Amino acid sequence: MLGGYSGKMLEINLTTNKVKNFFPNEKRLRAFIGGKGLGARILIDELEPGADPLGPENPLIFATGPLTGTTAPTSGRFCVVTKSPATGLFLDSQVGGYFGPEMKFTGYDLIIIKGKASKLVYLLIENGKVSIEDASELMGKGIFETEETLKKRHPGVRVGSIGPAGEKLVKFACIGFDLYRQAGRGGAGCVMGSKNLKAIAVTGDRKVRYADEREFRALVKNAHHSIKTNDTVSLRTRYGTPLWVNPVNEAGLLPTKNFSKGVFDKADEISGEAMKERIWVKNKACFRCPIACGKLTEVKQGNYKGTVVEGPEYETLALMGSNCEIGSIEAIAMMNMLCDDLGLDTISTGNVLAFAMECHERGIIEEDLHFGDADTAIEMIKKLAYRKGLGDLLAEGVEKSSQSLEQDTETFAMHVKGLEVPGYDPRGAWGMALAYATSDRGACHQRAWTVADEIEGKLGPRYSTKGRAKLVKDKQDERSCCYSLLLCDFAPYDVKLFVQMLNAATGFDYTEDEYLKTGERIWNLTRVFNVRESVTRKDDTLPPRFMEEYLDQTDEKIVTSRNLDIMLDEYYQLRGWSDDGIPTQGKLEELGLDKGIY
Repeated sequence: MLGGYSGKMLEINLTTNKVKNFFPNEKRLRAFIGGKGLGARILIDELEPGADPLGPENPLIFATGPLTGTTAPTSGRFCVVTKSPATGLFLDSQVGGYFGPEMKFTGYDLIIIKGKASKLVYLLIENGKVSIEDASELMGKGIFETEETLKKRHPGVRVGSIGPAGEKLVKFACIGFDLYRQAGRGGAGCVMGSKNLKAIAVTGDRKVRYADEREFRALVKNAHHSIKTNDTVSLRTRYGTPLWVNPVNEAGLLPTKNFSKGVFDKADEISGEAMKERIWVKNKACFRCPIACGKLTEVKQGNYKGTVVEGPEYETLALMGSNCEIGSIEAIAMMNMLCDDLGLDTISTGNVLAFAMECHERGIIEEDLHFGDADTAIEMIKKLAYRKGLGDLLAEGVEKSSQSLEQDTETFAMHVKGLEVPGYDPRGAWGMALAYATSDRGACHQRAWTVADEIEGKLGPRYSTKGRAKLVKDKQDERSCCYSLLLCDFAPYDVKLFVQMLNAATGFDYTEDEYLKTGERIWNLTRVFNVRESVTRKDDTLPPRFMEEYLDQTDEKIVTSRNLDIMLDEYYQLRGWSDDGIPTQGKLEELGLDKGIY
């Protein structure tokens, strides 16, 4: 038996109440590692092309990796894999906290949930024992109350649950874990709600075994040294992700007023420094994480007194703050807390709020929503979660909301493939333009974050296509591996250390080249999934605002369709895809994906 893995996987059918265990194939584990990679392989095998994301046949997959729950720093990660109801495409959502390791300690590396329960239920998994429990009394409850109730009922469990937004099938509903950690993007909570599954509670005491424990301990020591000596990590410990608010604003790519501007004049008021000074209470860390970038905050006075939340993170500050022109960190913290409890992704929520504000400003909708008005935004968040009034329309996301309005709103509907745009305006970082356009889950900053390299001038001229395609492709491949291991985005490890830890844990013998080739295999697999759903080059694009409207009066701050085409041509060539963005037969054969070898 390999080290690193528990060696057992679980399938639960909520329609039939049948539970079965199965055992992973070692060849498949080596080909896809775990987490995102293994989840993607199972998803594409289990689901027919064109299947309804909210149909009972869409599997909801909770996947750990071989480094989840180990002694490696930042090993608290796992992911949720499914077909997205927001985009109709592949979705993996990466999560920190403590749920992932606890799930692994129950004896399962991966849990597949199928079907639909006849009434609202929750799952209880204790050291491999599975029960399906009635959750009727939790109907309509927020994530905070749901988790508190289940922890009292089953001491020692870790809980993942949905709020009213998931029950009401809001397309960007999230799953909340450990209160403040979310499988956020793409609507995993909506899929969970479609299955009448309110929560999943796990507890276990199994231990993770290592192929070479002595070697793994030595590598863990090296990993701690990498963290302690990294300058960016020390800033993350002090300020968390909000440390990026001021630098991104100074670079002119902070989303402001529904991405119509790149500079927010109240950025200082919502920065990491402001949070540290005004609402910070203490640092919080995920399982075995010395970085402790989580910030527990509390608003102790004023209109939003009583707000307690872990955050806001940078993306929340950018999309609910500057993008809605809300310059109060206390108000954003309140909005964040509501989203966490109701079960809404803050990035998508900030986008739909800004979209609605611009629609009102243009006279397209009558709802009294104004840029800079936090109180009406807070009320709309509640309407979104419960699908009341205009909230019912906006709960479909920016793309579908835009399509449902009679007036032309496409030019300022800020999404890629149906997923709302995160916190970096690509007109000021053209690598991010390509990253958004080609991401396997729609507009996403995590698949290839090029911002620092671009604003620091590491790629040469800032407004240039040069070098962007290779940078994006390489980052996508490398992150695919990291999200399959799983370790945290913020761990400053190089590929060599990743490979050494993976080999010492499992007993595999990856070389660095083989490891990165595995990332390429995973990325191509998710592309194949999306191609089955009719994705081609026409979909690898950006909102018109990014390609037609200038951030300022210079001719440089725009991503023209010509510039995007130049980068796409180079990117497809590097990937071995056709001119239309489809993996070629030769590339699939090279990666062993042509005949389902793995």
